[in-house]
Amino acid sequence: MIKELQLAVEPRVAFNENLLKQRVCEELSLDAHQALHIEPLRRSIDARSRNIKINLKVKAYINENFVAENIKPIYQNVENKKQVIIIGAGPAGLFAALRCIELGLKPILFERGKDIQARRRDLAAINKDHLVNPESNYCFGEGGAGTYSDGKLYTRSTKRGDVTKILKTLVFHGAHSDILVDAHPHIGTNKLPQLIANIRASILQYGGEVHFQARLEDIVVSDNKVQAVLIHHSGKNTSIEYQAEQLVLATGHSARDIYELLNKKSILIEAKPFAMGVRVEHPQELIDSLQYHCSGVEQLAQTREYLPAASYSLVHQVNGRGVYSFCMCPGGIIAPCATGPEQVVTNGWSPSKRNNPYANSGIVVGFDLMDFKQHEKHGALAGLEFQKELEKSAWISGGQTQTAPAQRLQDFVNRKISATLPPCSYQPGIASVPMHLVLGPLITQNLQQGFKAFGQKMRGYLSNDAVIVGVESRTSTPVRIPRNNDNCEHPQIKGLYPCGEGAGYAGGIVSAAMDGERCVEMIYAFTTKTY
Repeated sequence: MIKELQLAVEPRVAFNENLLKQRVCEELSLDAHQALHIEPLRRSIDARSRNIKINLKVKAYINENFVAENIKPIYQNVENKKQVIIIGAGPAGLFAALRCIELGLKPILFERGKDIQARRRDLAAINKDHLVNPESNYCFGEGGAGTYSDGKLYTRSTKRGDVTKILKTLVFHGAHSDILVDAHPHIGTNKLPQLIANIRASILQYGGEVHFQARLEDIVVSDNKVQAVLIHHSGKNTSIEYQAEQLVLATGHSARDIYELLNKKSILIEAKPFAMGVRVEHPQELIDSLQYHCSGVEQLAQTREYLPAASYSLVHQVNGRGVYSFCMCPGGIIAPCATGPEQVVTNGWSPSKRNNPYANSGIVVGFDLMDFKQHEKHGALAGLEFQKELEKSAWISGGQTQTAPAQRLQDFVNRKISATLPPCSYQPGIASVPMHLVLGPLITQNLQQGFKAFGQKMRGYLSNDAVIVGVESRTSTPVRIPRNNDNCEHPQIKGLYPCGEGAGYAGGIVSAAMDGERCVEMIYAFTTKTY
């Protein structure tokens, strides 16, 4: 007999196999000696009251043999199949390549950055020596910006593709199977590099190609159709032209040169709304105590024995403009994510255990197209220029290195200079700066009102034990590369498939991965009609 159950249990029961079996036996009036296997289907934390519960959906196998599902994808050898050129080895590009292999197309993947191992050295240079390699950094390289992120897998884009398929593919390549169960799954920065390397191995094993240090220089277009791409191979210091009938452009939200290239070639792009602000960091213990309703070292330790580092999600409207938390990283690190000179950019990541002593989150202000009026001479790149301006302001204020400007949270709200700063996870270092001078009046005033409201919603959040670090500017792309809804193809250029975050059609690992798959499915539908 197989039964599905919905349970609300204490954390110590949810994460203890024997206690959970006892609870299921009680729920189903079973004899404790009956053969019982419990397969978790869904797990979420309900911390709305002091009596914290774990909501579980489980499948109980009673005197039944349990056989684990085979999650191995069905890949085929595509060595001599029709080629699809993919630019960018982030989540969109990698999953586009895997979908090619499933459908019998040969992916040829070009990534401007380095492979996982080589990329590590460039990240170390940013943190220790403040040296930013514009081709290899936290945004560019194997796995894209997603490799050095918290690895969040939660998405609201469930209608855009098969979320479960994406998660199973990640598990097959090395992610923990908990991501199939947790309501807000994540992988962790320490686990992602090997997983990404495993995906690359699958692409190569089945006949695909992956080229690193290979930057897109030009798209050759004739009669409004893609004909070829010009790729600069920095390791060989040479540029090579490759035929490209179908081109998946999955370059990520920070590939500014791609937007500039398209704009120069009069290939249609559009300015789009996006958000910018700061990254705020609290002691993780403070966030735990607020979210889990506990106080004192002993009570906090007991709570955290079974529960993960607490997160939060906050939003407030200020004069019709959204101020909200973005990419919250419990037990995380603030990372330097500049991709070129004269920039300071912050983002966050967490290891799989989320066990660092700090909790950080982007707190950002939403902008619409009217906010870019002062940059309107740049046309579709107006928002991009606005973004550049803020990042340069942070760079100048921090001392023209990767040192980031910072201020205690309550001091920022009260317009008070911070005489000292608390410890911070941002490795290049922080400098006390009146952040309103960095952010300008529009962002400053909205953030100040937002932080006041957050302090009302989470008593203790608005604290000088917290520090804001600037700037959080790469929440999404300020440029959209348009495409047709029915086939994902650019409305002007045949054979060009804008894809993922860089094109404005995704907002995280899973949504980008689904978009990569969708673009390849459209290519496959076209090629099967044509050939």
